[in-house]
Amino acid sequence: MNKILTLAHYYTIPEVQKLADHVGDSLDLALYAKENKADIIIFAGVRFMAETVKIINPSSRVILPDYNSTCSLVTMTDIDKLKEWRQKYSEYTHVAYINSSVEHKVTSDWIVTSRNVVEIVKYLYSIGKKVIYSPDRNMGAYLNYEYGFDMKLWDAVCEVHDKFNAYQLDKLFSEIGGSKYLISHPESPLPVLKKSNFIGSTHGLLNWIVNFKGDEKSVIFVATEEGILYNMKSKRPDLDIRQAPIYSGCKCNSCPYMKMNTVELVKRAQKEYVGFEIDYLSDDIIKQAIIPIERMLNFKI
Repeated sequence: MNKILTLAHYYTIPEVQKLADHVGDSLDLALYAKENKADIIIFAGVRFMAETVKIINPSSRVILPDYNSTCSLVTMTDIDKLKEWRQKYSEYTHVAYINSSVEHKVTSDWIVTSRNVVEIVKYLYSIGKKVIYSPDRNMGAYLNYEYGFDMKLWDAVCEVHDKFNAYQLDKLFSEIGGSKYLISHPESPLPVLKKSNFIGSTHGLLNWIVNFKGDEKSVIFVATEEGILYNMKSKRPDLDIRQAPIYSGCKCNSCPYMKMNTVELVKRAQKEYVGFEIDYLSDDIIKQAIIPIERMLNFKI
């Protein structure tokens, strides 16, 4: 009998998260799949995440409920141009964010997540390496600003996080009395990050909320995809948690690709094992892509 594992990202809708065996960010889900071997993995997230799970678990069938669940960091990156850029900086170490396609990962020397990128880049500079960073321009700009790195940056953004707006944030803050906090994902634009009380991964933002010990009357704004607010409010119903503003006339920010993981499609994948299967990765590309991923997994912070 096949062992079935259903994984869901924090950014999927609450009803989908309730169908999952485990909910987490992209790194959580990949590691959980590795530690809890399954014959079939239903992955409610986006394609690059499902690819990463397949790379780490090559013997498992990995099924994405909807073929169109992609990511702007992937669609904005032309792989041929990326290879040319990589060749231009051939003497540099290429650090690639995990939010990238398998073809993108193959061009890299290290894969990083928003949890470990600072420590890994610091390590590379400490041993005399020069670094190029892809694909997220906003995250790279923040790292260069905050830590004095001089990384060359690829030019792609997360279309969800890139919409957060510092002007609208200032306007909203001026209308609200009392204590206010802003916590942000590093994929957000630098003007927003400069105003933040805390910057971290999805996992880090959730932990910040769980451990918050300030005034319970405070308003906490979160600059990341709206899905995580469900998890935050479930763990801290006593807090006033709101999504940060983007532009005038819209106060919400949702990833359209994550929301393609509907209850109906996830249930169908669980029952019939149908959807978009990650069965197109050759043994050779898996062998190439696992090298920078394993460097990250074996790195001790």
